[in-house]
Amino acid sequence: MDADLRLDHQVCFALYAASRASTSAYRQALASVGLTYPQYLALLALWEQDGLTVRELGERLLLDSGTLSPLLARLEKAGLVARSRSTDDGRSVHVHLTAAGEKLRGEAEAIQCSLLGRLDMPAEDLQQLRTLAMRLVDSIGSGAG
Repeated sequence: MDADLRLDHQVCFALYAASRASTSAYRQALASVGLTYPQYLALLALWEQDGLTVRELGERLLLDSGTLSPLLARLEKAGLVARSRSTDDGRSVHVHLTAAGEKLRGEAEAIQCSLLGRLDMPAEDLQQLRTLAMRLVDSIGSGAG
């Protein structure tokens, strides 16, 4: 089988371009609340389940501790999260939202609604796109061809 190496036929390029466009749109919108896109993702996870350990948060975000620790330090410096050692296991560090971090949720919801409103795609297509993208992540992560 001949490999089709045309750029516009590459799934990887389509995903790359979509990721760049999406991240750029979020970056511009999140600047108004002083967040970077990775910080926003961390807050999304904590708004869903506050008090995750750093390890759990890293697994949820698919980030290693070397990337996550500085991100959390910046969120903590901004007063949006607080980190504390577990009383059960001193090696575990829990991440909790502060009142300011919880309050930011409302502004983030408005940003999310605004960005979704700009898309010319039905909700079903967006859900299918998300599902397929996560299947790809799972497939690559499991070592499948």
